[in-house]
Parts: sequence; C-alpha cells; structure tokens
Amino acid sequence: MSSKEKTMENRIYVVDQNGVTKAELSGPDEVILAWKGEYEAGDVIHMEFSAPGFYMIRVDDCVDDSLVYMAQQTLRYPVIFDEKKKAHNPKSFTGERHYIAMRPARPWELGYRNLAKNPADQHDVVGCYPHASANVETRGESVFAARNAIDGIMAVRSHGRWPYSSWGINRQDDAELTLEFGRPVDFDTIVLYTRADFPHDNWWVEGTLTFSDGTTEVIPLQKSYDPQRFEITRKGITWLKLGNLIKADDPSPFPALTQIEVYGTDSK
Repeated sequence: MSSKEKTMENRIYVVDQNGVTKAELSGPDEVILAWKGEYEAGDVIHMEFSAPGFYMIRVDDCVDDSLVYMAQQTLRYPVIFDEKKKAHNPKSFTGERHYIAMRPARPWELGYRNLAKNPADQHDVVGCYPHASANVETRGESVFAARNAIDGIMAVRSHGRWPYSSWGINRQDDAELTLEFGRPVDFDTIVLYTRADFPHDNWWVEGTLTFSDGTTEVIPLQKSYDPQRFEITRKGITWLKLGNLIKADDPSPFPALTQIEVYGTDSK
C-alpha cells in the first residue's frame, strides 16, 4: 500500500505555544493518551480522526465524555486557563498526570439520546457538533457563555463559577442562543433548565424556538427549580434557536439558561 493509500489513523497530540509536541499517541480505533507533565498557557490538544463521523472524545479526566459529530478530521482544543477556567471544574487540566481519549462511537451509543450535550464545546472549536453560540454573553465572561448550556451540568440554584455557569444575556431583550447539530436530526422532546438563583434571578415567562426548517414553537416558561419539558417533534433539523425571551415582571434583570437538552436520534 502506498503512502497515499494508507488509511489515516486516529491520533491525539499535545503541543505548546511554540509548536513543540509534549505528548502524542495514535491508533486504528481507540486512542488513550495518558501523559505526565504540566499544561502551560498556550498549550493545545489536537485530535485527528480517520474519517468524519461520530466519536466519543474526552479532553480531560475532569471533563465528561462528549459524543460528537465531526464534520472534519481535525479538532483543535486550546487548553483553558485563567478566566476561561471559571466555567469548568477547577481540577481540570491541573497537576502532572493527564488523561485524554478518543474512539469511534459504538452503534449502541447512537440511539435515542440527548443530542445537545457536548462538554468539550468551546468558542474556538470548529467542525465539532453539537455547538452552541449566542448573539450576546454577559460581559463576555466564560461563566455566562453559550457553551455552558450544553455542558451537561444542571446546577440551577446559584450563578457564577462552575458548577453554576450558565448562558447569561447581559440584560438584552433580543438575546438569542443557537444550537447547531452539524447534520440533520429528529427529535420529540426539548428540556430547558432555567437558572433559579432567586431572588437574584428573574425568569422568563415565554420563549420562541425557531428551527432550520422555518417552523417555530412558542413555549410557556415559569419560575422553577425543575426542568421544563416540551413535547416538540421535528425531523431533519440541522439547527435551532431560542429567542424572543420575555422576562417576568420582577425587579431582577437577570434571567439565564443553565441547560438545554434535545432528545432524539440522527435522521436516517
């Protein structure tokens, strides 16, 4: 087999800000890179995939597994430090022993599931889905970034640093969160965890979900510590938006979203 015909392997490698490789490992299927050393500012975790498709990835032992759809064959994940660290488990990316993993997703993992969850999502990560973004994030702080709404952490009774990070709207009435799936999906249930740090927080009484097929659903919301579930069925959707959020008549100007879940399957 020539070099051009050789199948690309799965690979994980860590490089510093000067492009020097600190650790690496590759293999035809599952790759587990356990390495000894300390992360430094400017370090980047790279993953190379043998083909686009579904993968289970883990960027750190303190960050949950992510079942992701890779639309491309490379993933660049800047190691988080300083302000960005506030939205993550404070133990993540610390110490001198680290665990990074990747493998193709198994068939039994691709059934009915939460299609929105991706603890490895970041502003800087592209081609990896699901991915959350927004037209506003409070003061540009990591603890109020859109990605917090899909990290799988549902602690609603406070705000600020992990595990209470959320999507904050900076008091803007036109705030809108976009969730991209990267491929068509079918779903029948959407669940919202609105932040409930009362009396600091306000809450929404109504919102509108807009889907990539052009349809919309107006949903009633309420003051609650509990998840709010909506039976909404759509097929072949590649993205959705949550917007037209109407605040309650309350002195607080701070409603926020802790988590969004979308339950379904990949379109056939």
